[in-house]
Amino acid sequence: MARVLVVGAGLTGGACAALLRGAPLGRIAVWDKARGAGGRMSTSRSARDAACTADLGAQYITLETERAAPRRSFYEELLSHGILKPLTAPIEGMVVKEGSYNYMAPQGISSVVKYYLKQSDADVFYEQHVTRISLRDGKWEVSRKMGPPEQFDIVILTMPVPQILQLQGDIVN
Repeated sequence: MARVLVVGAGLTGGACAALLRGAPLGRIAVWDKARGAGGRMSTSRSARDAACTADLGAQYITLETERAAPRRSFYEELLSHGILKPLTAPIEGMVVKEGSYNYMAPQGISSVVKYYLKQSDADVFYEQHVTRISLRDGKWEVSRKMGPPEQFDIVILTMPVPQILQLQGDIVN
């Protein structure tokens, strides 16, 4: 069985890991440099009151009619589990396209990412800052700021392009 690493615990990494769950690949690991899930869809919580939250990055999600068909099942799943709810309150400056649907996440926007990570059944590790990816004897050796390098058969990078461009090793080629 292949050893798979998804780098990035944002929406793309979480959804990717969830979609890979049924594939005959072996165990999937997700590494992220942050202290928690979300990436550009993270939620900050007050240390004094867990009900006091602020979404950092995306505050709502839009489903546009012309792109709806291949994505509808994702939205329906998130709606059926209460992860998303229709956005009913107006947002100042928001441009609403006719036929589009806007959704908010009552438990914070990072709950979307956390849902997919939970569905993936992957081993998720935070504070794992990847610095180098090198090809060694047909396997990818992944180095991080802290901890020894590890080898994987497949590495999927889901972090923003500027972060990918900072990586050292064979990934440059």
